[in-house]
Amino acid sequence: MDSYQIEPIGHISSPYKQKFAIPRQPRLVPQAKAKLLFCPNFNREEFVRGIDEFTHLWLLFRFHETADKGYSALVRPPRLGGNEKKGVFATRATFRPNGIGMSAVKLEGIEYKNGQLALLLSGIDLLDGTPIVDIKPYLPYSDAMTDASAGFADTRPETHMTVSFSEQAEEFIAAQTTHPELRDFITNVLKQDPRPAYKKQKQETQFYGMTLFDFNIRWQVDESHNQVIEISKQ
Repeated sequence: MDSYQIEPIGHISSPYKQKFAIPRQPRLVPQAKAKLLFCPNFNREEFVRGIDEFTHLWLLFRFHETADKGYSALVRPPRLGGNEKKGVFATRATFRPNGIGMSAVKLEGIEYKNGQLALLLSGIDLLDGTPIVDIKPYLPYSDAMTDASAGFADTRPETHMTVSFSEQAEEFIAAQTTHPELRDFITNVLKQDPRPAYKKQKQETQFYGMTLFDFNIRWQVDESHNQVIEISKQ
């Protein structure tokens, strides 16, 4: 069998610093903004000439934190509550034979600053540092198949989770100026209910923490309500 060596063309600078709380699909959290920073061999504007004519892009990337953990023929999709197994090629699970993922994101602009070429993106679902192996324009006439069906993942996931913020959290958000959409960003991340499937069946109050940008966020879950308890700087 042939084997191939793939060289990253760039890496993602993302607000998601850990896998926990990343949306399971792109564009579920529009406020999730990131940069694709090009590697030295591709850090030239010629590589992206004309890309600003497209509103959305396909990113092909490497699941770099799980690629060395191998793969399974059968996986448990979160959409099925983690209770039913499906073939890995019938899912978008991270534990894949070649560890390759794909994500459709919105292109917000191109930046060339201090010798570094970057694409400005939104709606991303990628971990900070994710290696990008290719970029392709999204073509609505070809890629948007309106008559397609998607089996067990045919509809957008809805959790009916609500979100509120403590007085401390509201004051912190109001005082920081680097991320004007921080409140909406946190709200939409928590509305996706990032808890493991088995935790969603439990009735007791649950406490969690995550890192977004350089902020530590603590919240509690009571039934279908999230309350952000505290936000602090790392």
